[in-house]
Amino acid sequence: MEEQDENQNQIQSENIDTTEIKKPAKKTSILNLGLISIIFIILLVYMIKVDGIENIVQVLHSVNYMWVFAGIVCLIIHWVCEGLNLHIPIKRMYKEQKFKDSFRVAIIGQLFNNITPFSSGGQPMQAYELNKTGKRVSDSLSAMAMKFAITQTALVTTTLLVVLIEFNFFKQLMQNYLWVAILGFIVNIIAIIVVILAGIKKEIITFITTPIIKLLGKMHIIKHADETIEKLNKSIENFAEQFLIMKSEKKMVLKMFGIAVIQSFAYYSITYMIYRAFGNYGISFLQIIPTQAFLLLIMTFIPTPGSGLGAEGGFYLLFNTIFKEGTINMSILFWRIYTFYLPIIVGLILLIPKRDKCKIM
Repeated sequence: MEEQDENQNQIQSENIDTTEIKKPAKKTSILNLGLISIIFIILLVYMIKVDGIENIVQVLHSVNYMWVFAGIVCLIIHWVCEGLNLHIPIKRMYKEQKFKDSFRVAIIGQLFNNITPFSSGGQPMQAYELNKTGKRVSDSLSAMAMKFAITQTALVTTTLLVVLIEFNFFKQLMQNYLWVAILGFIVNIIAIIVVILAGIKKEIITFITTPIIKLLGKMHIIKHADETIEKLNKSIENFAEQFLIMKSEKKMVLKMFGIAVIQSFAYYSITYMIYRAFGNYGISFLQIIPTQAFLLLIMTFIPTPGSGLGAEGGFYLLFNTIFKEGTINMSILFWRIYTFYLPIIVGLILLIPKRDKCKIM
């Protein structure tokens, strides 16, 4: 084990990482935050128009705030697990890494996932923040790729297991949307396979990506195609090296998988806590899980920041028949506060202290 650590440190000191990660454009971030604010206002106006002020006040008075607090606890557990699964592989490469720093970077990643289309801004921003504290970009991206593979595997595995347990309920609830759920699962499985292939058969990935990047370069969609290919190949090579080390650390991988399972259940639990907060009964926790998982699959195909409007619409379509009459719109608002607006607010707060210039090692 010590020999592996020494070899790894040697790799870190000898290989100079010149990859440049640019901070997302401030103007784009402000525009996206503006769009998010507009969506929030639309949701509030819609609620007032449909439910009326009196009904909203009455519903808020009847809410069981013990379940609201339980939802906050679930959200915190979700955040802690997110931070842990980023911290573990980074700590493996950089012994001085502290959990509080990993947690901060993880929440900032959630912030940028929520304010960028297709959740595309989280990982680059995390690599940028880690780079400012002396972590090589390629190492950070490798750690995040490993985290992604393990987290998605845990999510798909647990969801499929619960779907099998509650299949009759899930089939009846989904009906016309079942094909979308199947498509979503296939997309997630393909993503996991691609990441694993990058670790064990990197030649396959480069064989596929190289002609695609060259074609995009000829179409002037990607600038400096050859440079992009070179950087991608270096990142894949680095990830393959890290993957070999990770393969020898089975206990670490199992630990991350267990944390990812807890994280999935914590996230899904938020919807159940909201369900109970508004006085709903009759649907079990295990029945909520596959429904919420399916909603996440729908959200991955929505291009707006934070899957705005599509997330709210999906929640309404899936849970309208489950929640008590007159509570669904307020439930949507609570759910979005937990899973969308709070991560943005906390992420912005955590982003404030770190504004020093990016250092490239």
